[in-house]
Amino acid sequence: MKKLILMIFLFGMGLSFTACQDSSPQIELEITNLDLGEAVNGEIVSRDMLVRNVGQKPLKVETVTTSCGCTSATLKPMVVAPGGTANLHIEVDTGAHGLELTGPLVRQIFIVSNDPDQPEAEVELSVNILPRP
Repeated sequence: MKKLILMIFLFGMGLSFTACQDSSPQIELEITNLDLGEAVNGEIVSRDMLVRNVGQKPLKVETVTTSCGCTSATLKPMVVAPGGTANLHIEVDTGAHGLELTGPLVRQIFIVSNDPDQPEAEVELSVNILPRP
């Protein structure tokens, strides 16, 4: 009898844990380190990537910010249904820091959402800036 009660209790706890775990939004980035390759100073490099909601409730993105004014990012839509995706459009202005800047450049994009396990997701961008001809 004690074993039966213990098994019922453990089963109930397992269901409770699973229900809590499955009932929240969960952000998943297609990629977290995006290599934009090489670009001549002054070019604007753009890419698109997916942001997924692999959770069970709507993912609500509050803000999308960048680490530098040379980088911009927009997400559409800002609310992602369970199992749905959003498009993150990224642009880097390689000439924003002057015509003399060459070499590797690393910047970040920060996505703040209602995902309780990962309230801020980050994408790191890198580009190698070549001198102007």
